[in-house]
Amino acid sequence: QVQLVESGGGLVQPGGSLRLSCAASGSISSIVSMGWYRQAPGKQREFVAHINGGITNYADSVKGRFTIARDNAKNMLYLQLNSLKPEDTDVYYCQTTNTKWGRWSEYWGQGTQVTVSS
Repeated sequence: QVQLVESGGGLVQPGGSLRLSCAASGSISSIVSMGWYRQAPGKQREFVAHINGGITNYADSVKGRFTIARDNAKNMLYLQLNSLKPEDTDVYYCQTTNTKWGRWSEYWGQGTQVTVSS
């Protein structure tokens, strides 16, 4: 089991920046990959960014603006959000994919709100 706690969300103006953090605890050694997703009320949760080892992937909508990073020593995952747009307003969730004794599972944090508005 893995526990995830997101932080760093808030209200920013268009063009501004935020840095989201995700603190992981529990079965850290079982984590294979980590990612960020976002979801607006009444909409499907969508992929934002993912990191697996040294390989990163981004949704087309955030490429060039967002950066995902992982600090294994501190059990932290980060998402740097730059050049924010109103369309980026969502609850952002931290996610991990884990494997233990051949069994795969995933875990989610509770989310942190990002609001981009003038």
